[in-house]
Amino acid sequence: MNKCMGVFLVGLGLTAILSPSLVLAQTVLLRPDVGRTLELSNVNVEDGIVTGELRNNSDNAIRDAQLLIRYTWLWKNEFYPGSDDPSRSVYYTVPGELAARGTTRFQYAATPPLPTRTDGSFTVSVGVAGFTAVYMPGKAAR
Repeated sequence: MNKCMGVFLVGLGLTAILSPSLVLAQTVLLRPDVGRTLELSNVNVEDGIVTGELRNNSDNAIRDAQLLIRYTWLWKNEFYPGSDDPSRSVYYTVPGELAARGTTRFQYAATPPLPTRTDGSFTVSVGVAGFTAVYMPGKAAR
């Protein structure tokens, strides 16, 4: 390790010790754990508009709930697909904070609107891509 890297690491360590409020913890959940914490239900798609509900199954508030919405184009003739595939994916952040054990509705309209075509159709899938759990000081994380 070179001298500059050593000085940087020592400075970083001192910063963490002297100012613990600057150190942020992050936990990465596995896919089954995400589904148990933030549950997606009653998803409906009509004319490219996705609606549904999010339920917070945890004892902590959730903010920045991010959904991955995939508009996948299925060709009528998959053996001879066209060259203009209109498939797309978008990340949509549900506005506001979701209270512990609370539920909220969401709506996302495809922007720009999905094209109307006769050479295939869209299938739409929605999943939880990420979120931020808000832990209150002194409250145990569950």
